Amino acid sequence: MKEFEHFLEATAGWIWNYPLLVLLVGGGAFFMIYSRFLPFRYIGHAINVIRGKYDDESDPGQINHFQALSGALAATIGMGNISGVAIAISVGGPGALFWMWVSAFFGIATKFFTCTLAVLYRGKDTKGEIQGGPMYFIMEGLGPGWRPLAVAFSIFGLLGATPLFQANQIVESVGDILIEESVVDSGSRFYLELGLGFCLMIFTGAVIFGGIKRIGLVASRLVPSMVLLYILGIAYILAIHIDNVLPSFQLILTDAFTGNAVMGGALGALIITGVRRAAFSNEAGIGTAPMMHGAAKTTQPVREGLVAMLGPAIDTMLICTLTGLAILVTGVWSHTDLSGISLTTEAFKSIPVIGPYILALCVLIFGFTTIFGLAYYGKKCFSFLAGAERAHYFDYWYVGLVIFGSISTLRGVIAFVDIGYGLMAFPTMISAILLAPKVMKVARKYFDSIDD
Repeated sequence: MKEFEHFLEATAGWIWNYPLLVLLVGGGAFFMIYSRFLPFRYIGHAINVIRGKYDDESDPGQINHFQALSGALAATIGMGNISGVAIAISVGGPGALFWMWVSAFFGIATKFFTCTLAVLYRGKDTKGEIQGGPMYFIMEGLGPGWRPLAVAFSIFGLLGATPLFQANQIVESVGDILIEESVVDSGSRFYLELGLGFCLMIFTGAVIFGGIKRIGLVASRLVPSMVLLYILGIAYILAIHIDNVLPSFQLILTDAFTGNAVMGGALGALIITGVRRAAFSNEAGIGTAPMMHGAAKTTQPVREGLVAMLGPAIDTMLICTLTGLAILVTGVWSHTDLSGISLTTEAFKSIPVIGPYILALCVLIFGFTTIFGLAYYGKKCFSFLAGAERAHYFDYWYVGLVIFGSISTLRGVIAFVDIGYGLMAFPTMISAILLAPKVMKVARKYFDSIDD
């Protein structure tokens, strides 16, 4: 098992190297410059779209704009924001957070382009249902000759869109609390994790068997409350460590260009760590969000692109920054060997008595909603490959993976998911760059027609 884990880590390290770094960050920079920073000029309009100003129930699609954004955020605002940031800091140091910001900044433009394409070039599955996502805009936008690229994306999506990481960190978080409170002894940890995994599997099945509409409904109700609760918890931590907030920002900026805190001056490795964790957090350029936004009820592709571009700003620039600051201002990152959710839990102990429980509740909500969103993504990939009439088989496979993730090691799980995400980025970004002129054509036409 150890040998397999080392193989996964080596493979993930090989994939997440400079070519992928250039593709994600360089591609995002291309989108930003090519559009002349267009997405930033219409943030107010994007908010009006989310508020439902342009909703029309007769439009094609399955969910409204707000539910599409909530569903996409449910799959991104999750363990990557709580555990992924902790991993980035423990592996790459405080400077990794800066490179997460850089990746997210350009990710705003990437989300605009890829999610506009998801609606502009929607296709139909084998049941005749309208669908969106990279596999469909590759086929519809680039043509049938590009089908191998669409198939490759779908295969890679089955590797990346799994509940392994979320299940692992939910179980670890709850297990840590139960053991620390002496509810369960540490010797029974495996059976505890297995039992928690079964409970998580049952709950997951109850939601994902309901399809995209149930996922969108659950996400739209849980996402706002989970974000608010998490922000309030971290606001308290920052308030009681207010003197450390400014020095923490300074540490992030100085370490970003030296890598001295953890990486020993290995700046290139630090940048890769930041971009890698940012991609896992906000998924810009990976291709998952277009699958959710492609289900939005709209006849205007640009509207959904504007809605989607808010994702990286909320996900990485807000939530990930707050997590990183909580870890840095409390100093837990520099005097413990903990990583992942355990490191964030240590920071939340600054809140007397209830701190770990607040985090545990957030972890449950973040983790559950992420699992639901990823289930939808994986099912879409499976449907494209095997046919929509066989999609229900994927649900059984997916809930089974919940158990596997619950009892697996964190390092192995991270490496496995990173492999899937890294491979997904290649077909997504290559096709989006090739189709960028099509996006700009419809964008200019759309913005010439609006009055807000």
